[in-house]
Amino acid sequence: MKAIAQRRAEATADLLAGRVLCHDVRDAAGKVGLSKGALLDATSARTLLALPWDEVHLLAVDPGDVHEEEAGRRLAAAAIGDGVEVKGYIGGQWTVTASRRGLLRIDVRRLSDINVHEGIAVFTLFDGQPVERGEPVAKAKVTPLVIAGDVVRSVEKAAGDGAVSVSSFRPAVIGAVARESLEPRQRARFESALKQKIDWFGSRLLDIRFAEPSARGVADELMALRDAGAGVLIVAGASALDPLDPVFGGLTLLGGRMERHGAPAHPGSLLWLARWQELPVLGMPTCGMFSQATTFDLVLPRLLAGQRVGNRDIAGLGHGGLLSREMAYRFPPYRTDVARGELE
Repeated sequence: MKAIAQRRAEATADLLAGRVLCHDVRDAAGKVGLSKGALLDATSARTLLALPWDEVHLLAVDPGDVHEEEAGRRLAAAAIGDGVEVKGYIGGQWTVTASRRGLLRIDVRRLSDINVHEGIAVFTLFDGQPVERGEPVAKAKVTPLVIAGDVVRSVEKAAGDGAVSVSSFRPAVIGAVARESLEPRQRARFESALKQKIDWFGSRLLDIRFAEPSARGVADELMALRDAGAGVLIVAGASALDPLDPVFGGLTLLGGRMERHGAPAHPGSLLWLARWQELPVLGMPTCGMFSQATTFDLVLPRLLAGQRVGNRDIAGLGHGGLLSREMAYRFPPYRTDVARGELE
């Protein structure tokens, strides 16, 4: 491509056609008559000649060059995977939206492989965010008005099968065990808050079991939930700092294996995760039992999107682990006062 400073005296419609306008051109009233980036055809070339100007800056397009709009469309199409789709073009950007409710997955390395190319820009929400169908999750644009076709083809190759996708939440049967000592009012609050969360994911919560304070009692309740079809187990109310808490004794009796005890994030640093007979057992921090958004609400979506969560995944919560009110967008919007509830 070649930049041209076109003087009006030498301009003709035929000369202007096929070139790209580098800046807005306004009419006598100051209103934009033609916008920057316009690929001039015969009609728009005549429109340009009718506007008041002494000199315009244009790009002469070489064979193989691609206009920003088409190049951006190809970029967006290359960057996406399952569960997302390319929507409208506005302001030089193509918008990518979720085509289903689920967990946003960003292949960060592949995203960097795409963006390392000069003139290429794909920008996204954070990896691991729950998103709704139709929610914008990324945008793609080519920053120059015209780009070499070789660059676009190189980006398409680097994108592979995409860097942006949404994993749908898989309907699951959830079993939960809590302390027998919870007062009736606390039980009702806990049941209501947990059911609302599980319902949002499209899963089903079994009747909550309240275990007596013994290792055997906890083990029996967990076995009963497994036998009832639970695919994910939640345990609430354990004293996470007490190695002799009956919950941990019950897991030992069952042959469960602790994946991670404690999370590098707050609130919810006392979250824990175990595995028993391939079932994930997620320990809910006490501060999250009655609706408060905690690390529990960051890990549960991953489990329900089919991700096998382990120690390294929870260790990764340290990046962004200061869960302030401004972090509310990272949590599922169960309802406004839960998703944006108190983050201390």
